Amino acid sequence: MIGSILDWLTSSASRSGNDGILVRLLEHVGYTLLVPVIAALIAIPLGLWIGHTGRGRWMVTAANALRAVPTLGLLFALTLVLLPLLPGDAAFLVPSVIVLVLLAVPAILSGTYAGVEAVSPAARDAARGIGMTGGRVLWKVELPIALPLLISGLRAAVLQVVATATVAAYVGLGGLGRFLIDGLATQDYASTAGGALPVAVLALALDAPFALLERLVVSRGLTGRSRSLRPSEPNRTAPAGGTP
Repeated sequence: MIGSILDWLTSSASRSGNDGILVRLLEHVGYTLLVPVIAALIAIPLGLWIGHTGRGRWMVTAANALRAVPTLGLLFALTLVLLPLLPGDAAFLVPSVIVLVLLAVPAILSGTYAGVEAVSPAARDAARGIGMTGGRVLWKVELPIALPLLISGLRAAVLQVVATATVAAYVGLGGLGRFLIDGLATQDYASTAGGALPVAVLALALDAPFALLERLVVSRGLTGRSRSLRPSEPNRTAPAGGTP
C-alpha cells in the first residue's frame, strides 16, 4: 500500500494539470488562509469586548454549541438555500466559506475571551489607579496578557480549517479533498491516502509559524522564559557584610 501511495504521489499524472497535487494544494491553502482571517475579524474584537465588559457571555456558549452542528449537513443545507441566489461557482464557494468560518469562530472567540477573562483583577485595578481609561486597560494590559490563549485559539482554528476544508469537494469545489472524495468513489485508495498526506503535512507546516509568533509577541514573563540569575552571578540583593 505504501508503494502505491508513493507511486501515485510521484507520478506525472498526479502532479500536473488542473487536477494535479500542486493546483489542489494551492486551492486548499487559499481556503485555509481566507477562512481564519474572516473568523478572526469577527471573533477577536467580539472576544475582547466580552472579556473586557463581562457582557454577552452567552455568545461564547452559543458559538461553542455550533461545534455540535454536523459540518457536512450544514454545508448541503446552505448550498441548497444559496444555489438559486448566487451565480456560478459563488453558489458553492460562499456556503463552504460560511461553514468553515462558523467552525473557526468558536476556537478563536473562546481563546480571546478566556485570555481577557483570566487577567488578574489586581492588574486591572493597578492600571486604573495610574489613570488608564477602559480602552487603554484593554490594549495595554488585558490584550498582552491574553495573547497566549488568543494565539492558541487561532492555532486550533487553523488546524480545524485545514482538516475540514476537504468538505468543499463535496459540493464540487477543489482543494485536497477532491482526491479523498474521488478516490473513495472509484475505490482508488492510493489516491485517497495520497490526498490525505498533504493535508497532514500542510497542518504541520501552518502550525509552526504560530509557535514562532507566540515566542516573538508574548511577554517572556507570561511564558516562563524570563531570564533568571545564573549560578555564577552574585546575588546583588544580599545585604552588605552578610554571610555567604
